Amino acid sequence: MKLPAPVQAFFDADKDPHGAAPVDAFANDAIVHDEAKTHVGRAAIGTWFRQAKEENQHSSEPLELSEDGGLTIVRAEVTGQFPSSPAMLTFKFKLDDDQIKELEITV
Repeated sequence: MKLPAPVQAFFDADKDPHGAAPVDAFANDAIVHDEAKTHVGRAAIGTWFRQAKEENQHSSEPLELSEDGGLTIVRAEVTGQFPSSPAMLTFKFKLDDDQIKELEITV
């Protein structure tokens, strides 16, 4: 499965439990919606990414890719230190100029 470059960068960073947040894959004013919280801008997204990795010690394996209404949609199996692990989550990416403009993560 060939993911768009910024989406691939996101999932590559997610595989490394101690790696840097993939902030360069995001636009400066990007928005992430995850677990009923919204994170705006690269700094906030970097903090969110690192905190989630620290708390859940998770990794994501993309399994399905689709497009719908301008969104790149990835279904991924997420495993880690959380009660419902492993879980199938949906990652909805809105891309702009080869960067992630918005990401929504849902069950």
